[in-house]
Amino acid sequence: MSEEKQLKPITKKIIWLFAIGQLGWSLMSALLTNFIEAFYQPDDVSVSEGMLYFIPQGRVIFGVFTVIGGIYAIGRVFDAITDPWIGNLSDKSKNPNGRRIPFMKRAAIPLALITIMVYICPTAGNPVYKNLGTNGIINSIWVLVMMLLFYFFMTVYCTPYNALIAELSRDEKTLADISTAISFTFIFGSALGYVAPTIWSAITPMVGSRVWAMRIVFIVLAVIACICCLVPALTIKEPDYVDAKPSEGNAFSSLAKCFSNRAFRVFVGSDICYWVGITMFQTGLLHYVTVLMKLPEAYSTILYIAMTLLSVVCYVPVNRLMQRFPKKKLVMIAFLGMCIVFLITGLSGMFGLPGIVSGVLVVICAAMPMAILGIIPQTIVADIAKSDAVTTGENHDGMFFAARTFSMKLGQSLSILLFTSLGTIGVATGRGYRIAAFVAVIFCLAGTVILHFYNEKKVQDILKGAKF
Repeated sequence: MSEEKQLKPITKKIIWLFAIGQLGWSLMSALLTNFIEAFYQPDDVSVSEGMLYFIPQGRVIFGVFTVIGGIYAIGRVFDAITDPWIGNLSDKSKNPNGRRIPFMKRAAIPLALITIMVYICPTAGNPVYKNLGTNGIINSIWVLVMMLLFYFFMTVYCTPYNALIAELSRDEKTLADISTAISFTFIFGSALGYVAPTIWSAITPMVGSRVWAMRIVFIVLAVIACICCLVPALTIKEPDYVDAKPSEGNAFSSLAKCFSNRAFRVFVGSDICYWVGITMFQTGLLHYVTVLMKLPEAYSTILYIAMTLLSVVCYVPVNRLMQRFPKKKLVMIAFLGMCIVFLITGLSGMFGLPGIVSGVLVVICAAMPMAILGIIPQTIVADIAKSDAVTTGENHDGMFFAARTFSMKLGQSLSILLFTSLGTIGVATGRGYRIAAFVAVIFCLAGTVILHFYNEKKVQDILKGAKF
């Protein structure tokens, strides 16, 4: 950071204005990640309640993958590819209004519009998936195009946004405060997304169509999310708080420099495994609740909100723990905690255990791990990015967070391919959903083992005495 320029202090107000942006994009992400599979690959319960088929069903791609699984994976791969490009453009930007905020401002409204259009197909649905014909092909192409646009604008907003985490964090306390605030708004946005099933269940009788009840809810929540995304973009003057110089080099060279950092490579390997597991949990929650736990659809909202509230209670303790204990150990403990959550989910409905008991156990066991994983991983990326800047003399904050997002999206792509394919096994009994939950356990355990090799002490030693 330049010594000539006097920057304004990072106040609590600025931190929370910044954090509101995360509420917005996490809500839109939840609307897509949590419900795309339920909307386009509905189970027997939702079909019996009026859900329609819009695209071909079953494992029709090479006899292994479903159409929606393939579309989601293509979208995520495209998304992962654009991350380094946008990160590099942001790092190199010479815009007088800042390197990050201008990107966020341009992306917010298109992102909200596309979130809505993903769920509004050009042709009608059908109660029988074998009779979709040309309509099924048209709708599949539509969903693919909308998904690609969604992920493009999500990248344009989120990659610069995440880069600001490191750039606004001038010391460890500020980093902890920002991470806690955005973790709170992220989980609140995700929880707000999970309110959707309760709302559309309530308004379906009035609307007369389950499909349009869902779409109305998505429209309202997307508008709220858009407003939240615009808050930091319109209220924070980036040059007042950040004095970062544009970097040089193209996207590929910058990305290569990030992955030449061994600490980052280890973290990314662990992160991919984690995102496979957690995405399987989030994507399948509606099915786990209705099919495995035998509970009404609205319980997915109740359980997620309860999980969220209990997790929020854990935020203050986590903030204190990360200042006393190694971050790596806390994340590894959280991974193991999520393994227990996934295991309970997979065993739901077995051994005579009532579904509501399984749900309560999931809520209790997930609270602390969710709080840890919501706060600490991005601080680890910030630590690695800053230590790399000290070592190399080059600032690639945007690219480091883009590369981290790249790993997240690869994990989510693999997860949705696995989940949608596994979900077709034993549909009537939910056997595929159980298998998916157990696969999530395996990936989370793998993430724990890989993270063990992250040399946190070396990174922290580099940061000691450095000024930002």
